[in-house]
Amino acid sequence: MTNYNDLSSVKKRITILGSTGSIGRQSLNVAKRLGCTVTALAAHSNSKLMEQQIRQYKPSMAVMFDKKAADDLKVRVGDLSVKIMSDMDGLCEAAAVDTDLVLNSVVGMVGLCPTIAAMEAGHHVALANKESLVAGGEVVMKTAARCGVNILPVDSEHSAIFQCIQGAPPNRAVKRLILTASGGPFFGKTIEELKAVTTTEALSHPNWRMGAKITIDSATMMNKGLELIEAHWLFNIDSENIDILIHRESIVHSLVEYKDNSVIAQLGVPDMRIPIQYAITWPLRVNTEVKELDLTKYSLSFYPPDYKTFVCIDACKTAIKRGGLSPAAVNAANEVAVSLFLDRKIGFTDIGQLVIQSLEYEIPVANGSLEQILQTDKIVREKTLSSAKKIKR
Repeated sequence: MTNYNDLSSVKKRITILGSTGSIGRQSLNVAKRLGCTVTALAAHSNSKLMEQQIRQYKPSMAVMFDKKAADDLKVRVGDLSVKIMSDMDGLCEAAAVDTDLVLNSVVGMVGLCPTIAAMEAGHHVALANKESLVAGGEVVMKTAARCGVNILPVDSEHSAIFQCIQGAPPNRAVKRLILTASGGPFFGKTIEELKAVTTTEALSHPNWRMGAKITIDSATMMNKGLELIEAHWLFNIDSENIDILIHRESIVHSLVEYKDNSVIAQLGVPDMRIPIQYAITWPLRVNTEVKELDLTKYSLSFYPPDYKTFVCIDACKTAIKRGGLSPAAVNAANEVAVSLFLDRKIGFTDIGQLVIQSLEYEIPVANGSLEQILQTDKIVREKTLSSAKKIKR
């Protein structure tokens, strides 16, 4: 009889893309505890941390997206027999290296091609790169079906829904998905109050410790709009049947309502090691180092979103209803706008305005190709940069 509490039953070979980021570092910790073998690692430019990870986890291949960082890494690990690559070619090759699971936690649109490459190589994908599905949902889902691979969600909200759906009846009978959101650092603020927000304030999330880009997305609530689009593709649910609920404590990670109006929720302390581990061990559950949830210590609260103030949510809703390349457009505009805000070149509320404006840009009619998605991304980035220059500070 199989002992499902034995960690040896969930040991896998794993590739981690985005290994120096918050999710990547936690994923390595989880993988180590589970006894997984690290096949390949990839990151953007932190060659110092990558060197440490290579020496500790001993992958056969490592990628730095930044060419200068890759050159620096080659010198740092010159005494080791590890293959070093760079650029998008390197990311895609790392994604395709023989392994059991590719965990993609890179930030932004850059994660789309490696997701496709992993699937084309026949690998299951643990997905923390939501932009893969936001921009390329149709292509990604068709590729997964054609290649016979699973997409295992790592985002806490989508992992929660995924876990709740494990309890669905044979006829599935899902009526509605409810994505929870902490509301970020500016819950209850007005648009006028948000105009004076600084980057430091926007980077101060009340519940989670994340990278800069996703933290800003949480502050604007663009993150929740992107998650709505992602949920549409992951769970094959019409966007009109996906709701958003502000839940300040981040204990209820999301909910599923069934046709009999029964609602199943997934709860836990706000710790990303839970969804990371479940993506690696699925369909099994094993012990974790995450602390137990003591509900007596919490008073749970729920509120409707303020769509008038946090305009990015509606922009994403409009984009997925339009379909085609509109989700890719709002994603591209947001990536540019967030970068500009972090560089202090635009104001906080300008992010939402640039995202909304992207819905008016002339973009190609979708033909279902990866190349066209990448072309649209480039077009919208250029237009957004041009629009940003006209903003008066």
